[in-house]
Amino acid sequence: MQTVSIVLQMPGNKADAVPCERLRIDSGQRLAVGSAGNVGFESNTEAKEDAMTIDDQRKTGPSGAVFPSVNPATGQIVAHASDGEVEDADRVGEDAVVIFDPWGKGGPVPRGTRLMDAARHFGVDIEALCGGNGLCGKCVVRVEAGWFENHGIGSDPAHAGPWRADAEDRFISADERAAGYRLACAARVEGDLVIFVPETTRAAKPVFSKAPRNIPMRSHPAVRCYGVTLPPPTPNDPTGDFERLCRSLEEIHGLTGLSVDLCCLSTLSAVLRSNDWQVTASVWKGREIIGVRPYAADRTFGLAVDMGTTTVAAYLCDLTTTEVLATVSMLNPQVPYGEDVMSRISFHLATPDGLECLRRAMVDGINGLVEEAVARTWPPGETSFDLSENLPSDGFARLVREDIEDIVMVGNTAMHHIFLGLDPGPLARSPFVPAMHGSLDLRARDLGLCILPSAHAHLLPNEAGFVGADNTAVLIAEMPYNSDEMVLIVDIGTNGELVLGNRKRLLSASCATGPALEGAHIQCGMRAAPGAIERIAVDAVTLEVDYKVVGRDAWRRFSKPREMGVRGICGSGILDVLAEFFRSGIIAGSGAFDPVRLKNHPRFRRDEDTGQMEFVLAPAAETALGQDIVISQKDIRQIQLAKGAVYAGCKLLMARMGVKRVDRIKIAGAFGAHVDPEKALIMGLVPDCPINAIEGIGNAAGDGCRAALLDVEKRAEADRIARTVEYVELSIEPGFQDEFIDALHLPHAKDRFAHLKGLVDEAIFRR
Repeated sequence: MQTVSIVLQMPGNKADAVPCERLRIDSGQRLAVGSAGNVGFESNTEAKEDAMTIDDQRKTGPSGAVFPSVNPATGQIVAHASDGEVEDADRVGEDAVVIFDPWGKGGPVPRGTRLMDAARHFGVDIEALCGGNGLCGKCVVRVEAGWFENHGIGSDPAHAGPWRADAEDRFISADERAAGYRLACAARVEGDLVIFVPETTRAAKPVFSKAPRNIPMRSHPAVRCYGVTLPPPTPNDPTGDFERLCRSLEEIHGLTGLSVDLCCLSTLSAVLRSNDWQVTASVWKGREIIGVRPYAADRTFGLAVDMGTTTVAAYLCDLTTTEVLATVSMLNPQVPYGEDVMSRISFHLATPDGLECLRRAMVDGINGLVEEAVARTWPPGETSFDLSENLPSDGFARLVREDIEDIVMVGNTAMHHIFLGLDPGPLARSPFVPAMHGSLDLRARDLGLCILPSAHAHLLPNEAGFVGADNTAVLIAEMPYNSDEMVLIVDIGTNGELVLGNRKRLLSASCATGPALEGAHIQCGMRAAPGAIERIAVDAVTLEVDYKVVGRDAWRRFSKPREMGVRGICGSGILDVLAEFFRSGIIAGSGAFDPVRLKNHPRFRRDEDTGQMEFVLAPAAETALGQDIVISQKDIRQIQLAKGAVYAGCKLLMARMGVKRVDRIKIAGAFGAHVDPEKALIMGLVPDCPINAIEGIGNAAGDGCRAALLDVEKRAEADRIARTVEYVELSIEPGFQDEFIDALHLPHAKDRFAHLKGLVDEAIFRR
């Protein structure tokens, strides 16, 4: 009989201090865990449900990781051993680092901790309808593999403990298991881990502001459909099917010189004969047949995709009417590999096949959006339709993936390169040269996109290394090149992009805002999801805080504490914080808390663990996490750095343009739909300007992408403008450092903000 060593983790006084106790048992002997957490040997043959034998575990565990230890508090496996010896026995109970993406939340936890428990400890909400008992399968997560520069750790699926066949086989397929998927209630932290939590597993789903604006769009698409009836072949007219189709298209519609894609040609003969030679042909740019349908159709459909660093949005459009049939979005699936593009480039450079991992994540994500978009064109519960019947006049288009016959895509230069599988490494080194600037027309199937196999994918042109096709899309949506006014466009996201100019001249630049304005690196920051504080107002006298959360219309003052369910603070709330704290005197122009103003105030305190001063926005009684939601001095500094980068970039572009003021400011991106112009000016996010001249324009990149999908002339316009705009590299611009330091002050160290008169007390400015 073989003897092995088992490590039992005993509950300690603190969650982060779990003492360990070792004992040796014989192979085959059972351990029983009582409801009170007591552990003993099981002597009878009727083993309790939570007892297990070492030999049994050898049969079910993966190769090389078989013997368990037991957590007396939960009865769950907490450590491995193999071949009769304890594996790293002396390390059991020591800390390992676990990071939960896409939030980047995490830190050290004792080895053996369940992923579910670690997630809860760090405020990561994972769906667990069964309470984490392995019964519902809702807590599926993905264990990432490779070195993660942004987190400074190496992750491996082997670090997540042995496979729990009894729970995980029911919910995770063999392919998913090979891809690193686990149940958070079954997997264990046995080494450093990076865990991606899919959207379907998140208890609080992000709310994306990607709705299309109702702005004029012209229908002049690349793909048009043409109905024809062909004379069937005869012994006297044995013309080939393709030539016969071309002849009819020329006679009826005047189309000449047509070619055909092989995928379309491979099904052409069957389609022509399936409906008595009456078909609808889809023709791309008047020169290539890409699809033939065995029924009459007068509409074509396409997809516009905005590949943002943080969010990917897709717009399913009727190319004939310009109507948006569905808007779908998701968190960028590359976020687990880095919150910003530089982190993703680092992952690519440090990880074998890293580029392919990033590319495949995006392709799979877009294909998921395709499925979601077409599903929204069907009535609830209906999944099939007889094409031989007339389409019901109920407003549902009833599309399938193959009905998408054109796709236009935009993204920053790094996203563009990664999606195409182009090495983005040169973008991280001066002089930041992209592989190409121009637009591209590629076959969608060659990119792995699951739409009509013969369809083309058009990618708009890049402007420079850090100003990509997404900024080009903003330009063709807003068209400052047709304006006499001096227009400043600020697209705020993980990467900030700036455009300044009019019909005479255009300048563009990129500024490193970082992810702070989207909740990252903020102690209680989170993405815009139910429970996130999105609006804040501070009483200038009492310094009491009123706020509104995502998913709830009523402000705090009209609610009971328990009704708020606060989970954190998102981007629009983060912008509000800086402006409201400054206007109310909580912080000085330097960004530092004012100890005199805050003396003895119950919301102001020092964090015992970090030593940081902090201000309580929402006490624990108003939160869903049972802990205070605060803004610390460090948080304020992070927000200042982001806002300072934007303002410094604006000032340098104005200096290069030779102007002292701008006529109009447009704020794009996710913030463009939520920004309060008054507060943007108070915090000094943008240069001084009349309040009514500042407007939010939402996802302008998505609007421009949609315009290029609907109108091929917009694609030509994008090519022309991308080569006309002058790119300014701010990092080498003289005076950048001085401008940046001055811009950290609220609203600015030197610039006067005349339009804040009456909005902020003069005493605040004089402090």
